[in-house]
Amino acid sequence: MWYNNILETIGNTPLVKLNKITKDLKGTILAKIETSNPGNSIKDRMALKMIEDAEQAGLLKPGGTIIEGTSGNTGMGLAMAAVVKGYKCIFTTTDKQSKEKVDALRAFGAEVIVCPTNVDPEDPRSYYSVSSRLEREVPNSWKANQYDNPSNAQAHYEQTGPEIWEQTEGKITHLVVGVGTGGTISGTARYLREQNPNIKVWGIDTYGSVFKKYKETGVFDKDEIYPYITEGVGEDFLPQNVDFSLIDFFEKVTDKDAALMTRELARKEGIFAGNSAGAALAGLIQLKDSLNDDDVVVVIFHDHGSRYMGKMYNEDWLRERGFLEDEKLNAKSILKKRGEQAIVTADVNQTVFEAFNFMKTLNISQIPVTQQGMVVGKITESDILSALLENSSLRSSSVQEVMTKPFPFVDLNTSIDKISALINKETQAVLVEDDFGKINIITQYDIINAISEA
Repeated sequence: MWYNNILETIGNTPLVKLNKITKDLKGTILAKIETSNPGNSIKDRMALKMIEDAEQAGLLKPGGTIIEGTSGNTGMGLAMAAVVKGYKCIFTTTDKQSKEKVDALRAFGAEVIVCPTNVDPEDPRSYYSVSSRLEREVPNSWKANQYDNPSNAQAHYEQTGPEIWEQTEGKITHLVVGVGTGGTISGTARYLREQNPNIKVWGIDTYGSVFKKYKETGVFDKDEIYPYITEGVGEDFLPQNVDFSLIDFFEKVTDKDAALMTRELARKEGIFAGNSAGAALAGLIQLKDSLNDDDVVVVIFHDHGSRYMGKMYNEDWLRERGFLEDEKLNAKSILKKRGEQAIVTADVNQTVFEAFNFMKTLNISQIPVTQQGMVVGKITESDILSALLENSSLRSSSVQEVMTKPFPFVDLNTSIDKISALINKETQAVLVEDDFGKINIITQYDIINAISEA
């Protein structure tokens, strides 16, 4: 048996029991692995449904252009279907999204316009607004509008819900889903509730999103909105696809907990899933006291880990945000091993000769240059030698005449690997500001010392 095209392989994704991460939870915890869809995400389902419904309604015509504001996964589903069906695609996305997602969309021939995250949806620069403007301006175009298009939720009512019901033999007691557009949770929950009205539906939200407070108070609070890192979960407006009447409860999960749980899924369950899977599972663990031994919980794992290689699966990215603190040496531990050591600097107005004598007395080969307490450059033995060979009179000139660009700054969580990569022939040290705001210098010698003591 074969399929006539790649779109026929969408759906019928496996349900897999989680074991190690959930060992302390009551009940049976099952993950719906949507990464086995051809576009590696659950959004393939609704992307195809939206296109087919638009074709039937005469909204999407042959040779047309599909326009959408997307965080990447819906765009992937739309782009894949567009290739098979002969449409063009223009997508708008935010600068919060991983580079891998944008690159994947472009791999399918889509045009991608990256817009700022930290603006209101109504702002003309937002990815919502830019996609709406393109729909007005591009001839023979159709905007999918996944947030408000009822075909989104309908896809999950027709496919995801029935699959889960059949795979659990009707034993499902809880559905746990990260909520973004709302299509997955609303469509799936609607079908499951028709089979068993007692099924609990838990939505996972993130800090910086409006869903939880709106569900609990009916108030849309703009003060709840602020930038966050978690992808695919939460919103700063209310999509029409979020049916709050079907969702019993929202649980908020921090960016850190979502990112670390995403990583744990690969390490403990062998499941390479995306950020929203980590958020959903972290949220479920926070709610573990609400579970009983005979519960059957289904958690949706929306997309694939390959889209987060530069983020949740990158240790330096995690450390830079303070999400990961492990035994691996970083700037903070290097300074701790070295002990207190006052930084020596030269002022821009000192002469080259004075700076050289200073360095000679202290037996150091490089020194940061400051101006009114701010680091503005550096001077090294080789800088001085090069300058004097070119013009010996420069010895009485100010340091400013011969200094070069400053040593790079790193933060306390920067790994030893990254610091080592920054140190080379041109850059013999890095600077780091400690917890008290004091600037410290880390040299190659400090790194070697820290490694040898580890």
